[in-house]
Amino acid sequence: MKRDYYEVLGVDRSADEEAIKKAFRKLALKHHPDRNPGDKDAEAKFREASEAYQILSDAGQRAKYDRFGHAAFEGPGVGGFDFSATGFEDLFGDLFGEFFGGGGRGRGRRSRRGDDLRYNLEISFEEAAFGCEKNIAVPRLARCDDCGGSGGRGGSAPTTCPSCRGAGQVRFQQGFFSIAKTCGQCNGRGQIIKDPCTGCSGSGRIRRTQSLQVKVPAGVDTGSRLKLRGEGEAGSGGAAGDLYVVISVQEHDVFKRDGNDVICEIPVSFPRAALGAEIEVPTLDGTVKMKIPAGTQSGSVFRLRGRGVTDLHGYGRGDELVQVLVETPRKLNARQRELLEEFAAISGEDVNPMQKGFFDKVRERFG
Repeated sequence: MKRDYYEVLGVDRSADEEAIKKAFRKLALKHHPDRNPGDKDAEAKFREASEAYQILSDAGQRAKYDRFGHAAFEGPGVGGFDFSATGFEDLFGDLFGEFFGGGGRGRGRRSRRGDDLRYNLEISFEEAAFGCEKNIAVPRLARCDDCGGSGGRGGSAPTTCPSCRGAGQVRFQQGFFSIAKTCGQCNGRGQIIKDPCTGCSGSGRIRRTQSLQVKVPAGVDTGSRLKLRGEGEAGSGGAAGDLYVVISVQEHDVFKRDGNDVICEIPVSFPRAALGAEIEVPTLDGTVKMKIPAGTQSGSVFRLRGRGVTDLHGYGRGDELVQVLVETPRKLNARQRELLEEFAAISGEDVNPMQKGFFDKVRERFG
């Protein structure tokens, strides 16, 4: 009499697909005939677990079993289990990869694309704002010139692997089904090189440093990436990878960046801020003159339009924001102190209108 399939796998009737798969995998590894040669009991348990898994891993079959039990699969024309069914075969492929010491039933590729590379490029603030061209040296695996990348001496072409006949896989019979394994002679490529190139030892690639000119567009910022297609490492019979140039922008002594705008802090003396003046302001395009009105307060911001960073997508330039920082004199001679005291005396409260307003609010709030 057949045992209950859930009991065979040791799972609850509410178990999900992943739990069922995990339970079967554990039993299969334990009872597989290759691990228990000549053990009839282990072989019987393996078959029993395999049968239970095929039914319970299929939603339709499982529904029938839950309703009718083993009777759902008995009678004329019913019976036998397809161990090459979709999903079931995939599980066995992964499982038997462990028996053979491989990585499952993954198929080898005849060609492989080259790896992508990253290059960190540091540029100045001005170079980021206006764009520039840079020469860089990139160490990478390049196609061997001696064999043209074929790996064979004098450019001779590889030949079909005699072990797998070009399939990249070899098959082994395991009881009542067969298992495919990556060919050990050609490593899954399906081809072998009989007479390897002396320059690259048959790999088709050699390591060399390549000089490249990189055009950095205006408007880049720290973290911007430039993609140079096909400038990565050469592939093994496939296309070359790409090179990603990652930008890092140096800090500036005068300017700070805010999007496409630049910020510049300008110190101004107290008399000039109070009386108004024309001051010199540095910009990315050179020094310009700018007027500040009388009574300019510390922290006031003035905008110079079109003096910022060029937009990366071509939408013009940002602005320069000039922030005025009024300097309070720290050392006064006797005459300067006398004049300031006289100024304070004749100005009264009007000398500090903002301060007066502040303390009026304090008295109103706290009494």
